[in-house]
Amino acid sequence: MNTADYLLENGNSQDTALIFAKTEYTYQDLRDAAARVAVELLRMGIQPGDRVGLLGNNSLFWVASYLAIMKLGAIAVPFATTLKPDDIAGIIQFVECKAVCLERRMLRVFADVLSLPLLFEDALQQPDPGEWPVGENLSSLDQEAALMFTSGTTARPRLVRVTHRNIQANTNSIIEYLSLERGDRVMAVLQFFYCFGTSLLHTHLRVGGSVVMANSFLYPEVTLQQMEDTHCTGFAGVPSTYQTLLRNSSFPRREFKHLRKLQQAGGKLQSVLIQELVQTVPQAQVFVMYGQTEATARLSYLPPEMLGSKLGSIGRGIPGVTLTVIGEDGAPVKPGETGEIYAWGDNISPGYWNDPEASAEKFFDGVLHTGDLAVVDDEGYISVVDRKADFIKSYGFRVSSQRVEECIVEMPEVVAAAVIGQADQVRGEAIWAFVVQRSGAELTAADIITHCGNRLANYMVPKEVIFLDKLPMNAHGKIVKNDLRRLAAESGGD
Repeated sequence: MNTADYLLENGNSQDTALIFAKTEYTYQDLRDAAARVAVELLRMGIQPGDRVGLLGNNSLFWVASYLAIMKLGAIAVPFATTLKPDDIAGIIQFVECKAVCLERRMLRVFADVLSLPLLFEDALQQPDPGEWPVGENLSSLDQEAALMFTSGTTARPRLVRVTHRNIQANTNSIIEYLSLERGDRVMAVLQFFYCFGTSLLHTHLRVGGSVVMANSFLYPEVTLQQMEDTHCTGFAGVPSTYQTLLRNSSFPRREFKHLRKLQQAGGKLQSVLIQELVQTVPQAQVFVMYGQTEATARLSYLPPEMLGSKLGSIGRGIPGVTLTVIGEDGAPVKPGETGEIYAWGDNISPGYWNDPEASAEKFFDGVLHTGDLAVVDDEGYISVVDRKADFIKSYGFRVSSQRVEECIVEMPEVVAAAVIGQADQVRGEAIWAFVVQRSGAELTAADIITHCGNRLANYMVPKEVIFLDKLPMNAHGKIVKNDLRRLAAESGGD
């Protein structure tokens, strides 16, 4: 079954599918909108296998365009709205886009680089609802449905080939372990061009639930009020989202009567903040998850009831996914030993678009080499130690940046922290910490260093501490450590 039909299959026509601001759109509204877009794309000559760009914020138009592109057997290429015009132009040329579905207000920014056919949200205003194409436009479920940008924090983003089989397999798995059903309504502060955000759309449409769409998390109080007003049962965020909610918003003081499921992925949320989250919303289940764009979205989860005994773990593979931690000798590690996480399953991408060299490094015979180093306990629960690229060599010792960050965030005045290593004649690499304080807090660098000195070995203590108003984030809400390395170099940490 085409993924567009798969996602819309269980939505009752008069049930709410999407909410934006104060407007609710039913599943019938969504089907009509997707049909209008599909008709217009066909008039533009879009054929199966063609790449169609998608540039806009979370909206009815974005979702309708995404569904219509897939229904025609074409390949959706969602662009981050934060990309520069030259970047958009380069990607369009790289993937040979045949058209772009574009939010009209963005035309003034990108007009100079968009010389191909454009489809605007005006198409949704056509009086004729259009006709949803019948029949299959797929030669196989292994045909690409989308090209998704990786969300890495250090490497150049790549385009991941996500197939119809990938999406459907991962969606089924997530629905199963979250026990999602028609009554679930999630607040989506994550953009749909990010695979975590897209997974919220996939799963809730598939069960006939609803998605409350936000376009940013710049004003968390607005989001929190909307969650209350729309009776959201679910919320999902990356670590920076929860750091802000718990340490710099009214979230801990609000009562969310309908909230039942909280999803956290996109990087490690420090254990102290997970504990605060559980205490803040005791009626809700907290799902700590792990994934990669190369795995469509999710790879593992920790059952909420295991947070007490396995805090800090990413759990085990989700249904249909096998995870193994492999040592340098190519064999599974023993409990307590460090190795790289490998993954198998129908959600694993076949590789990167038009990049065979990078694909060969990351994918081998259907196995995903995640690049994340981890340990496994005697019950098979996995704990990520760090990304390979983020380890720091201090005084000859390998230091996990995540361990130092977790120590710093133990301080209640700290909202967020990021740690990097910089070349140092004495230490090999000196540890630099970048810290965001809670509003009104007056911590000093000495306070941070003293706290770490009391909790960590000497070789793990930061040499330098820099306070920032906010940490540099990519379009997916992840900290960009390369930007911090440049900032450290400019400050004399070469």
